[in-house]
Amino acid sequence: MTDGSPTDDDSSAPTANATAGAAAVTLDRIAVYPVKSLDAEFVDAADIVENGGLRGDREYAIFDEDDQYVNGKRERAVHRIRSSVSLADGTVELSAPEMDDYDGPIAEADDWLSAYFGYPVELRRDLAGGFPDDTEASGPTVISTGTLDAVASWFDGVDADEMRRRLRPNLVLDATEPFWEDHLFDRRGTVVEFGVGGVAFEGVNPCQRCVVPSRDPDTGAETADFRTTLMTKRRETLPEWSGGDWFDHDFRLMVNTAVPESSWGETLSVGDVVTVGDIVPE
Repeated sequence: MTDGSPTDDDSSAPTANATAGAAAVTLDRIAVYPVKSLDAEFVDAADIVENGGLRGDREYAIFDEDDQYVNGKRERAVHRIRSSVSLADGTVELSAPEMDDYDGPIAEADDWLSAYFGYPVELRRDLAGGFPDDTEASGPTVISTGTLDAVASWFDGVDADEMRRRLRPNLVLDATEPFWEDHLFDRRGTVVEFGVGGVAFEGVNPCQRCVVPSRDPDTGAETADFRTTLMTKRRETLPEWSGGDWFDHDFRLMVNTAVPESSWGETLSVGDVVTVGDIVPE
């Protein structure tokens, strides 16, 4: 693997053609979302669990009586909940408009959540790998600081931090070039091998976005023309390395990954260097 700089290697294997240049790209931030669809917790290090995800990420999810997720895609009221989770002691703090705060065991928060939503719900836990959004590419999602800055600039009153909250990535890379993370996928039927510190990854595809990023992350209010604006600007600014055949539509942003079993149990840490390798068959 390389740091993205050109090499003199004559190997016939294709590479992802990352152009990090003189400066190494590093892992800037790690976010886990202990309760699916609720707020992030930021950590300095995170272990990879057996499905390739991050320990503690989407470890809990809210379900209704029909065994359906209660998440941002289906329930706009999710956006108005503020949460703070301590996985170490299994507790959560919850607040929402017109509700008394809850501060106690996660396992006993069902009544508060049911009262807030106005229908019965329950929190379920999966220690093995949580409840990932993409069960096939169940590794951490990846974006860069440059992308957050660029995309935020397309919308009045939205800064990079709000855009991160809308997009909900796990890993933010310290790459100032917008859409640098698009080096981490290629055409369908292939993956891009890359590493973060000692953890091996496969970059699978550009994430197909749902309705959640189009909403204010605090209120759930829809941002006018969000989808149209993002798709138009994404096409206008699509770098030459964002190729392949994934862009059947342009509402794609962030990278979905998988983690080979050989890296399960390894640890990611803020400051780890990103190394980009070969394009290989999936």
